[in-house]
Amino acid sequence: MKLAAGLLLAGGLLGLAGAGAALWVLDAQGVTPRTLGPYLQFRASGHNTIIEESGRLANAVLTRLDRGDPRAALLPPLVIGAQPQAAPAPHGGRTVLVASADEAQRAVRTAAPGDVITFVPGDYRIAGRLYAARPGTEQAPIVVRAPEPGSVRIAFASAEGFSVSAPYWRFENLDIRGACRHNACEHAFHVVGNAHHFVARNNTIRDFNAHFKINGEKGRFPDHGLLESNTLGNDAPRPTNRAVTPIDLVGASDWIIRANLVSDFIKADGDRISYGIFAKGGAQRTVIERNLVVCEQRLRGQPGQRVGLSFGGGGTGRRYCRDGRCITEHDDGLMRANLVLACSDAGIHLNSAAGSRLVDNTLLDTAGVQVRFPESMALMDGNLVDGPIREDDGGAVRATPHNRSTAIGWLYAGRHPQRALFSDPAAYDLRWRGEPPRRAQDAALPDLCGKVRGAAAAFGAFDDFAHCLRGDERERPGGS
Repeated sequence: MKLAAGLLLAGGLLGLAGAGAALWVLDAQGVTPRTLGPYLQFRASGHNTIIEESGRLANAVLTRLDRGDPRAALLPPLVIGAQPQAAPAPHGGRTVLVASADEAQRAVRTAAPGDVITFVPGDYRIAGRLYAARPGTEQAPIVVRAPEPGSVRIAFASAEGFSVSAPYWRFENLDIRGACRHNACEHAFHVVGNAHHFVARNNTIRDFNAHFKINGEKGRFPDHGLLESNTLGNDAPRPTNRAVTPIDLVGASDWIIRANLVSDFIKADGDRISYGIFAKGGAQRTVIERNLVVCEQRLRGQPGQRVGLSFGGGGTGRRYCRDGRCITEHDDGLMRANLVLACSDAGIHLNSAAGSRLVDNTLLDTAGVQVRFPESMALMDGNLVDGPIREDDGGAVRATPHNRSTAIGWLYAGRHPQRALFSDPAAYDLRWRGEPPRRAQDAALPDLCGKVRGAAAAFGAFDDFAHCLRGDERERPGGS
């Protein structure tokens, strides 16, 4: 962002020319209170006690105006993310039972098309990578699974867990955590090169920098992947200079990222910028739909910038780009019916992302939508944005009348008309306070919760959040 000059000028205007002129500059620069507050505290650090205390106070006031109640709350059980029910085991292949780390290494290394590698319920500590380098086929993929979700707990004490470089591998129902010293675990899954048609479904994964790392190798890219109904998060901030992004996709095309729950991806070192999900590096046609991203659920109040969803991320070095140039970071992507919550920076960010469509997304307690650089164009329809929609550095938005957002000036007044539509967003009580704002739509598509929407859909990702709650949770106070 072009923040420094604008923020310094705004600071001067706040002191000299009054709040009106300062708000005009802040709005023109796209500076929300949650961005200005940490900046002022940073600029005040290293000075005398009075200046430092003034910076801390300014940050606290501005953050409270923008972000509201700072309390942490836990999500209720949802139909988004990993579920307690297992999909039926595949039929027709050879079942390979594994009951130890050594047996798992051998089964993955020697797998044949149609193998169903099934972990016996229990705990497994695996010190090295599991190399999935033998291909399955479209008719006979290789499956690695637990018989029931939560019955198999795998702790990887290595930088990478499953290293997948061959096509048609599927992973289901696994509970995986990083168990490296000094938080050195990089990836639970590294999907690379020729690993096209990769599938990961109904897994719970925690304590990695990038739970899924997807990238090319030697000119080949793992296209046509599916990540569906996985729960990804971390128990603590990640003390690393490397990328912290639970779903980190570079250069691969035609991926579907659907119905995942992603939370608590805090980068504690380096630039302290992290993302929930991004696709970049010349990737094309990524579909990011029906995901719930909570930048800060249990881990709140940490320094740094958290972004929910991004096409383009922070950019890509040319040698890692699909075309070797990265004229655009992403082309023809769709973000649809996602719910993004509690981010210290943008809920949706486009960086050199051409032909992007943002449809029916709900963003609450974020810095809104940022469309950046001349290569970026976003067609927006049906979105409910608790924050601004910004065109920065030549980015372009083509919006229908069917979007709702909040101007930056209202945020400095502590007013959040989109957030106020819900009962208590800070506690994840997303019942509508009254009749939701509605719009006409042509296509009958499923919302965040998997319910097919009618012709008069509510703005944003869902019509009734009660349908996102699992089982008896629908009957609890605030559940319907």
